[in-house]
Amino acid sequence: MLLQALAFYVFAAVTVASAAMVVVSRNPVYSVLFLILAFFNAAALFVLIGAEFIAMILVIVYVGAVAVLFLFVVMMLDINLTEIREGFLKYLPVGAAIGVVLLAEILLGLGVLGSGSVTISGLDKAGPQVLAVDNTRAIGRVLYTQYFYLFQVAGIVLLVAMIGAIVLTLRNRPGVRRQKISDQLYRPKDQAITTVKVPTRGGV
Repeated sequence: MLLQALAFYVFAAVTVASAAMVVVSRNPVYSVLFLILAFFNAAALFVLIGAEFIAMILVIVYVGAVAVLFLFVVMMLDINLTEIREGFLKYLPVGAAIGVVLLAEILLGLGVLGSGSVTISGLDKAGPQVLAVDNTRAIGRVLYTQYFYLFQVAGIVLLVAMIGAIVLTLRNRPGVRRQKISDQLYRPKDQAITTVKVPTRGGV
């Protein structure tokens, strides 16, 4: 028990420190690296509470795909840090409002606000048949029964975000020759094949 408590405090401290460095760090590459460190420590915290499935999803999806993608995008893009600092105060009220909403959602999940039956604090009061189910099956039952429509809406939101990112990054530069598949498929025979009559021993 003492070892688990010590591991919890170590992982929690590193997670909070890494999250603070993500915001405070001036170099975007360092921010992404601290974000990866925060994800790893958050996954370790999930392992401590017995949620191995969520921990592996956090490592595989966020560290293996999202954070690495952020790192490559930040390294390839020419980011003007001066413009980023100038827009910080402009979007500070919006960021503060979003932070308040997220804090309220966390308090609702912990059971501090409201009295919902599905809260994190009420998991230890569940019956024996609920605790007997493993993590993967329990998450599947909740997602595809109680929160099925919200799960589908979240998928649609992610699809729209992906399409929006593609549209925003797609640039039509003049003077660049692009392949036109329709013109290649429907071109006439005289444009695709050229017949040349070569004399005997004359070469091409």
